[in-house]
Amino acid sequence: MRSIVRLPRRATQLTVGLFLYGFAIAMIVRGELGVSPWDVLTLGVQVQSGLPFGLITVLISVVVLCLWIPLRQRPGFGTLTNALLVGPFADLGLWIIPPGLDLWWRILLLAGGILTLGLATGLYIGALFGPGPRDGLMTGLHRVTGWRIWIVRTSIEVVVLAIGWLLGGDVGIGTVAFALLIGPICGVTIRWFTVDVGDAAESETPLERDVRGSVEPSDPEMLPGDSPAS
Repeated sequence: MRSIVRLPRRATQLTVGLFLYGFAIAMIVRGELGVSPWDVLTLGVQVQSGLPFGLITVLISVVVLCLWIPLRQRPGFGTLTNALLVGPFADLGLWIIPPGLDLWWRILLLAGGILTLGLATGLYIGALFGPGPRDGLMTGLHRVTGWRIWIVRTSIEVVVLAIGWLLGGDVGIGTVAFALLIGPICGVTIRWFTVDVGDAAESETPLERDVRGSVEPSDPEMLPGDSPAS
């Protein structure tokens, strides 16, 4: 019942989180100092295809969701809205923030983008509407293979980064900074913003229990911050 009462807060938190997530991606891209592994892939595809950044983000999300099928992952409302809205919100940010800024502006954009993306991840995951496509792929592979979560996450991101780099994506100091900082930041923000829906056995839906399981894992190998969107 408490989850229903708090539905307006959760919906607002999800929407704000996804908007900030897309805008944070744009900030990091405009920093032009290197982007996250998944955005390296997006930029690489953009170099090769000429398609808009946001559209490519959506298309990659759809491909990743298709990979959920053999893993028997269940998408939630937040999963689908993440796949559809983050790309357009990123395009909006790229339209607002001009390219080719001075170095000190770009450093600020990179640092602010990483912090904002960590905040946004806590907001949208904490709303308990389902993980994003990339988060679900990671947790699904962890569940099916039994591999430690950090091994799964690192393997996915190394493969994605390598493909994106070969396609011409932007790899730099920002990529390293993102890899080092985003996990600890998300570990804090997910705790801050996860909505209290009461006793899981009585109040949560099966989907909410799955998401909370990825936020508050029982697996000792899955440390806080190991399940941010990349």
